[in-house]
Amino acid sequence: MNAFTFQCQVRWSDMDANGHVNNAVYSRYLEETRMNMFADLVPADPAERLARNFFVSEQSMKFVRPLVHRAEPITITARVTGIKAVSFSLDCGIRDEETTYLTASTLMVAYDSTAGRVRRLTATERESLERFMN
Repeated sequence: MNAFTFQCQVRWSDMDANGHVNNAVYSRYLEETRMNMFADLVPADPAERLARNFFVSEQSMKFVRPLVHRAEPITITARVTGIKAVSFSLDCGIRDEETTYLTASTLMVAYDSTAGRVRRLTATERESLERFMN
């Protein structure tokens, strides 16, 4: 399947004193991408949402080029690169038509906040994740 693609506007408040997007903001861009990518996995019922959520277990980012404020949105792509019993991995990139600004790898873990423990991915979750695998 194809990668998930999300467009994000660089906000003036994303900039730091050096005139480029602050490195901490890239994590927010990746989070917004994941939230949109997996919107179908978020239960409508708040109690069920607590029992079936995810957290970032590991994330590494490689800053390739500085990103500066611009009128055009940036494109964030995300692919699921692996699915295990309780976790899945993603590779992401932040780019425009000509330049890659950041690459990232993220390990997400399924979690039950009501029980306070890691949980297994459901069949429905696995099916949703598989849409974005290569």
